Amino acid sequence: MTDLVTRAQLVLLARTLHVPAESLAHLEKLGAAGLHELQQRIARRIFDEHATTFRRVGMLVPVIPLSVSLPLIQRMVPPMMAGRAAGAVGVQHPKKAAEAVGMLDVSYAADCAPYMDPHTVGTLADVAPPGPVVAITNELLRRGDYVTAGPFLAYATPALIRAVEAGVHDDEGMIRSAAYAYSSVGISAIIRHMLHGPAQRMPRLLATVLSGPAELRTTALSVFARCDEDVIAALGDITFDIGTAEQNADFVRVAVEANATRELLTFTGHLGPSALDMLAANPVTGDHAVMSALAAEVADRLEPATLRGLVNLLERTDAETTRRWGRQLFEAADTVLVELPAIVTEARLWPALLRMLSEIDAETQTRLGEAWAKLPAADRDTLERRVHELRLDTRLATLTVTMNIYG
Repeated sequence: MTDLVTRAQLVLLARTLHVPAESLAHLEKLGAAGLHELQQRIARRIFDEHATTFRRVGMLVPVIPLSVSLPLIQRMVPPMMAGRAAGAVGVQHPKKAAEAVGMLDVSYAADCAPYMDPHTVGTLADVAPPGPVVAITNELLRRGDYVTAGPFLAYATPALIRAVEAGVHDDEGMIRSAAYAYSSVGISAIIRHMLHGPAQRMPRLLATVLSGPAELRTTALSVFARCDEDVIAALGDITFDIGTAEQNADFVRVAVEANATRELLTFTGHLGPSALDMLAANPVTGDHAVMSALAAEVADRLEPATLRGLVNLLERTDAETTRRWGRQLFEAADTVLVELPAIVTEARLWPALLRMLSEIDAETQTRLGEAWAKLPAADRDTLERRVHELRLDTRLATLTVTMNIYG
């Protein structure tokens, strides 16, 4: 995952333990996946400790009418205890739980929500009435309690997603909440529906992002970069279509200033042709600080997602920009250059990379040819065949000749 997602998971862990996030800063080294696993294990332990008590409470549910029990609970039971018990009891009696949600005071339900086990919420998602859930969600967003709202997104059913789209109007709150959702599958499902749903919510939401504070833009980027490829492509088309040149440039600069270059490159790597062309033509690609940061990110941590973003962008920029920053990419250590073909293959980038390389000087081609001469003969033959298929034999002659001389 990414540094932004790691931070979100650290905050969620702190919430689970009821301690300040700053006191857990040393755990950031675990990364997003490690922190998510730790938070899940601790949450399970907390709820397992009270399992016997919750089962006893659950035995009373069929006996005492909700019209009698709920008013008493809301007056006498602290939200922490009610929230922890609600999920477990609800799993035992899902229909009663669904009925109870509609009878609870919205403010009290929102008070309880931070203490509910998200796993049991998932079990109840199919039977919970969307209306009351939307009301509770709106209350959480009104309070700015995005940490509570976010993890529940992973369990949103299609019916609930439709209800949220129609009934939750806080675009900024939805983005900030999604940043705390670990499930990329869940995030993609929600955004895909909003892209294609009848309300056509995404243009308005993206306009909010582009005109909002810088921190909101990096938050949105951390969400978008975790979506499926088709979702990113659709988001990019809308973003670069509705945004002005200045807004789109600022979107990029803010990401770089926030050290979110990996997210930015991942997002860029899945943009469609139109959005890529607009980004490549934007004056921001002439910003030395921006382009240097993007090239450095790829060179420092070579991986398919970031490489795809840089190569797809550079292939469409003007020749000078392509040569300048492409050359920096190929100035990596020989050991990195030898690993490059396998990563290019995984990223499905050979046509774009070779076209970009054909714009670069002979000296750089020579250095790359010497490094790729260490590849197996079959891989070198495949590479030469790709060069020929793209009709770049003349422009990449230095590369192929050097590779054969030293191979």
